[in-house]
Amino acid sequence: MGRLDGTSAVVTGGASGLGRAIVERFVAEGARVVVLDRTKVRLEELSRELGDAVRTIAGDVRSFEDNSGACAIAEREFGGLDAFIGNAGIWDFGRSLIDTPAHVLADAFDELFAVNVKGYLLGAKAAAESLRKSNGTLILTLSNAAFFPAGGGPLYTASKHAALGLVRQLAYELAPEVRVNAVAPGGLATDLRGPGALGLADTSITEELPIDTILREHSALRTAPEPADCTGPYVLLASEEARTFTGTVIDISTFGTPPRRQ
Repeated sequence: MGRLDGTSAVVTGGASGLGRAIVERFVAEGARVVVLDRTKVRLEELSRELGDAVRTIAGDVRSFEDNSGACAIAEREFGGLDAFIGNAGIWDFGRSLIDTPAHVLADAFDELFAVNVKGYLLGAKAAAESLRKSNGTLILTLSNAAFFPAGGGPLYTASKHAALGLVRQLAYELAPEVRVNAVAPGGLATDLRGPGALGLADTSITEELPIDTILREHSALRTAPEPADCTGPYVLLASEEARTFTGTVIDISTFGTPPRRQ
């Protein structure tokens, strides 16, 4: 028996990277999952590999209608919604305040916050009533940048601090029916992209940085985790084992002192 047998979930940004690892782990634990992602090709691949355990919807987390559509699929296909995992996000690749022109900074702020903060807010809004009915759980992906500097530049760090505020506020507002928690991973070698306003929409973190080397040299455990290594806390928070958890962030980042970008 899996720890999530008989449950259903929505995972945003679930067609690649950490999101895909979460989807695969949830399915392995017995859950059925709706995946909201922008990339149709990856969604089709996910459907072929995981079969009837998943449903997919191509859309954008910046759209309330797309978030609502994913929740509606869970209700219709799986009989309800037990967990909403807000995971879609973009990174600013550590671009600094001083070195970024003001007009670029303004546009990049709008784009990055729309995905990393508004996307979570709209997802929570779309899922709230379904989660109330199931006494379910909302889980957001944060970052070591929700607590410390140097996990990104000012845009990304501010967005993850804002998302931490969402966890705390929504845990207060949605209690006692809905538990609201988060997981804060560190760096991962994935296809994580950046804002188009910074010219980074087609650049992945692994193309820009030797992320595995940085992690091995500067993290406390001297390891470079795989996305699958980070999925356990999501399973815990979605399970009955965490029925007394709300407003909690499980910090699984392993950074010591990351190198300063030149």
